[in-house]
Amino acid sequence: MQIDMIDSGEYIKSVTDYFGFLITEFDFKLLEEKVRGNAFYDVQYKDNSRVISISYENIEDYVLITVFMLKNGEMPDYDDKTKTLHLKQLNGLVIAKASKEEINLNAEYFTKYNAKGELERKLLKEAKELRLCLKYFKEIQ
Repeated sequence: MQIDMIDSGEYIKSVTDYFGFLITEFDFKLLEEKVRGNAFYDVQYKDNSRVISISYENIEDYVLITVFMLKNGEMPDYDDKTKTLHLKQLNGLVIAKASKEEINLNAEYFTKYNAKGELERKLLKEAKELRLCLKYFKEIQ
């Protein structure tokens, strides 16, 4: 089976485009862009209390969005379920709270993007979910 590897530059550009709202709306700063060969890419954003990791396992074709709750400015242990939050979990909590109108307005925000290919579609979907989750973050904590 042939695996189509995604270029790290393309990945980072897509993430910085789709997740730009972290900087413009939520006052995050770009923390770092990690590239480990052609197998693993990670773009991280940070604010005063959180680091958001948008990582991609190229070989597995797996996107993972993780919100790390900082303790005294330090990253928590990855296995600490109270401080290491995955977007899937957060999304489940938020969908119950968000109105249909808010979900539609959030989706409308992203209509300016034109995802090309499967990975960009995944990233765009995750960006939509994360943006909605951050609007409710204090309520679901």
